[in-house]
Amino acid sequence: MRVFKFGGASVRDAESVKNVHNIISKYTDKPLVVVVSAMGKTTNKFENLVNTHFLKQPTTEILEDLRTCHGDIVKELFGDAAKPVLEDIDNTLVEVEWALDDPEGLDRHFQYDQIVSIGEMLSTKIISAYLKHQGLSNEWVDARDLIRTDNNYQDAKIEWDTTKEMTNARISQALKKANVVVTQGFIGGTSENFTTTLGREGSDFTAAILAHCLGAESVTIWKDVPGVLNADPKFYEDTVLIPEMSYFDAMELAYFGTSVIHPKTIKPLQNSNIPLYVRSFVDHDSPGTVVSNRNDLKIVPSFIVKPDQVLVSITPKDYSFVTETHFTNIYTVLSAIRMKANCAQNSAVNFSFSTNNDPEKLKELEQRLSDEYHLTFIEGAELVTVRYYDEDTISRITKGKNLLLDHRTPTSAQLVVK
Repeated sequence: MRVFKFGGASVRDAESVKNVHNIISKYTDKPLVVVVSAMGKTTNKFENLVNTHFLKQPTTEILEDLRTCHGDIVKELFGDAAKPVLEDIDNTLVEVEWALDDPEGLDRHFQYDQIVSIGEMLSTKIISAYLKHQGLSNEWVDARDLIRTDNNYQDAKIEWDTTKEMTNARISQALKKANVVVTQGFIGGTSENFTTTLGREGSDFTAAILAHCLGAESVTIWKDVPGVLNADPKFYEDTVLIPEMSYFDAMELAYFGTSVIHPKTIKPLQNSNIPLYVRSFVDHDSPGTVVSNRNDLKIVPSFIVKPDQVLVSITPKDYSFVTETHFTNIYTVLSAIRMKANCAQNSAVNFSFSTNNDPEKLKELEQRLSDEYHLTFIEGAELVTVRYYDEDTISRITKGKNLLLDHRTPTSAQLVVK
């Protein structure tokens, strides 16, 4: 059994969906579980809808845009046979209208998951129907019947034993009817039958969860890049493909923020010794990158850039030494407001960290800590992480810039510069 994952870019329009069909049709010799994200920028649109709803502003225009975008793709794919699929799209979007009509006062994270998850439901229904339209038999399966989570909405934790039991039972049943199963990435469900999400860009994680539970032979993530590159082409010109990586290096790069692999993806695969392939959905025959348990691989320096960072510096008002108690206080607040410290460092009387620029969260951070701490903010910074660095590399990155924070281990350097 194989597991494939297709992200939003690979299903962004009708031509992309046709391409997905072409790829899948080459791999029907073995059972195949296909995990699909929402189409294109659909998740962003649903997030905008949620934000608009909580600002008590009209959402009709956003909802109609979502209906039109998906409807146009369906019409292009199915032509005269589009009617039943369009009806399915309309019925699915009714769930959004129900969620928007729920009583006021519901938790924002809960509402986010009930609404934003609809993007994956729409994409998988379209793709499953199109595969059948092209004569490729498949079974559509609701991921909420596979992945059981707690109720930590927007970042739900997996209940592994129950998930493994549910996944094996439901997938086995589906594979008796067809050799291909289509399901959603990013989402799971609670024991109360509420929808949860696994964190932004969590479809990779879904593929890893299912592969681990099913004992799959491999996972393939189909991307708009030739594989894992040593840097983002948006920031660096001379990027190179990394043909092979160890699980450990992949986890490190994912943790530091590479956009190719979701941070939680690797560990379930490593635990089951399942190789992960990252391949191009444009050039199907390109080998891409394989992530496995090999540790005798050539070292390739890698660069990860996080733009639009804010360097936050926190100092106790009594100028006492920064101790474990202070760390506990600060990280408790960071956890409560869901703010991530991308890179952190402390001195005797100061704790500094780099975080994504989110004005609302930064304001809340200051409100919660300002009674006991002085806080300063430096905006417009960027965080550059270098895996397998040398001094020449550090010099090139910092040349002509103000180095605000420098944190290093023997293998990785994190530099906050402006």
